[in-house]
Amino acid sequence: MKSRFAYATLLLLALSLSVIGCKPDSASHIRQHSLKPQPSAERSESQKPILLILIDSLMDKSLQEAIRQGRAPALAYLIANGRYYPQVVSSFPTMSVTIDSTLLTGTYANQHHVPGLSWFSNKEKRMIYYGYGPKEGLKIDQPQVLLDILQQLNLVQLNPKTKTIHEELAEKGKDTASINGIIWRGKTAHTLQIPRLIEFSTRLPGEVNVNGPKLLSYAAFAQLDPNQKSEKRIWRKYGMNDEFSAQEINYLITNKKLPPLTITYFPENDMEVHMKGTATIEGVEKADKALQTVLDTFGSWDKAIKEARWIVMGDSAQSAVLDDRQAATIDLRSLLTDYQIAKISQPVTPTDQIVISTNERMAYIYALDPSIPLPDIVKRLQREPKLDIIARKEDKKIVVTAGKINRQFTYRPNGPYTDPYGQAWTFSGDPTLLDITINKNRITYGKYPDVLARLYGAMNSHEGRYVIVTVQPGHELITESSPTHIGGAAHGSLHEVDSLVPLLVTGTTTRPQTLRLVDMKDWLLRLTTE
Repeated sequence: MKSRFAYATLLLLALSLSVIGCKPDSASHIRQHSLKPQPSAERSESQKPILLILIDSLMDKSLQEAIRQGRAPALAYLIANGRYYPQVVSSFPTMSVTIDSTLLTGTYANQHHVPGLSWFSNKEKRMIYYGYGPKEGLKIDQPQVLLDILQQLNLVQLNPKTKTIHEELAEKGKDTASINGIIWRGKTAHTLQIPRLIEFSTRLPGEVNVNGPKLLSYAAFAQLDPNQKSEKRIWRKYGMNDEFSAQEINYLITNKKLPPLTITYFPENDMEVHMKGTATIEGVEKADKALQTVLDTFGSWDKAIKEARWIVMGDSAQSAVLDDRQAATIDLRSLLTDYQIAKISQPVTPTDQIVISTNERMAYIYALDPSIPLPDIVKRLQREPKLDIIARKEDKKIVVTAGKINRQFTYRPNGPYTDPYGQAWTFSGDPTLLDITINKNRITYGKYPDVLARLYGAMNSHEGRYVIVTVQPGHELITESSPTHIGGAAHGSLHEVDSLVPLLVTGTTTRPQTLRLVDMKDWLLRLTTE
C-alpha cells in the first residue's frame, strides 16, 4: 500500500498491538439531471469556490468503464458538463506523498524535498517511513512513523522554503480547506488530537501542534463537522475513507463555509486497485457515490455546477502485477550480496554499507560507505534484466542505464535540446534508454512522460549518495519485509502505466499551462485570485 490507506493501516496496527480534452457523449443513466444547465447569472466564475477532489489511483480506463456501466453517474455528469483530459502527467516517484507535495508546491522533488513513501535521511541517519505493510510495521519504530506523518512531514521534511498553495493563498487573504490530505502545510495553528488507544499504544502525546490551512480535516486527528462519529471508527479506517471526506465537504456546503479553495481526497479506490488489479471499478463506484452526496447537498446537480467550480482527478495510475510471486518480485538484496545491508528493524550501524528503500516499483539504494563507488552498485544491479531504469548522479549530471545493457545516457538541465514543456537539456549517449526521440533539437517523450525533469527531481531530492532504480511493468521491487501486490497492481515508477491520470474540469474553460500535475498549483492560484 502506498499512501492514505497506508496511514490507515498504521493506525489499525497501533491499535492491534495495544489491545487533450475530449467530451464523451452524454449517458442515459443520468437523465434525471439536466446535461446542459443554463449559465448562472448570480455569481461570476471568479467568485465561485473551487472544489478539487483527488480520487486515489483514478485511471482513465476504469473511469470510462464505470461510466459505460452506469456505475459512476456523478463523474459522468461532471464530464458531460465540462472538459475531460485523460492523460495528465503525475510526479515521481508515483507515490501519494511525493505527488501531493508536487501538487501543493508546484515543484518536483528537487525543490519540495519529499523523495517518496520511504527514504533514508542522511542528516538523521535513519529511514523515514510514511506508511508500510504489516510485516514492516512489526519491525519499525511506530511512534516515530506517526510523528513523521503527523508533524515532521509537513513542518520539517517538506521544504520550508517552498510554499504550498495554502500558504500562498493565506498571504493573499484567502482561506482554504484540506480534507484527508497528506500535505496540508499552511499559516493557521491547529492541534491534532491523537485517539486515546493510539496514544496509549504508541506512547505519543495526546495532542500534536501543526500549521495548516484555515480549515483542516485529517481523519480521526482533526475534523470540521463536530457531529462526525461513525465514519471515524476503527473499521472505517479512522475516517480515512471516501464517506468521511464527503461528509466534511457537505458540512462546509450546508453551513455556507466553503472557502475559495477546498482540496479533498477520496482514498479508497487506491486499495481496491492494489488488491484487485487495474480492471476493477469498485473503488470508482464507491468514490462516485460519495461524490453524489456532495452534489446533492447543493440541492440539485445543476445548482452544484452553477455555484461552484469542480476539478476531479487522479494522483497516479497503477500497473498490473503478475500473479506469481517469484516472477513478479525483484529482491534487490539478491543483487547486492557483496555489501552489508542495513536492517529495517534496527538503527543504521557503522558497519552498514548499503540502505535499500523501496517504493513499490522504484527504489533508492544508498551507499553509506564512502569507499563504495556508485558505478559498482550500478554494475551489480545491471545483472537484473527487468530493471528498466538505473540512474545515478555524477557531479551535476544524471547517468542512466538499464538491466543487461552496456549503453549509457547522460544529461543535465539547460542546453540546445527542448522538450514539449519548454524545458532545455544537454545530453550525450543513447536517448532510447529513456524512450526519447530527437528531431531538430526537439525532444519527444515516449513511454516515460516528462522523464528528464521527473527523474532529475528525484535524483536531487535529498542529501546522500544513491542510485535510483525502476522496474518494468508487471513487477515490483522488494527488500526486507516489503509489502507486495501479487495479482493486483502497484505503482512508483516513471513508466506511463504508473504516471498518467485523468482530469475532469467543470465550471471553467481554462486549464493548466501544461497537462502535468506540477502545473496545477499555478493554475489554481490563477483561478482563485484573478
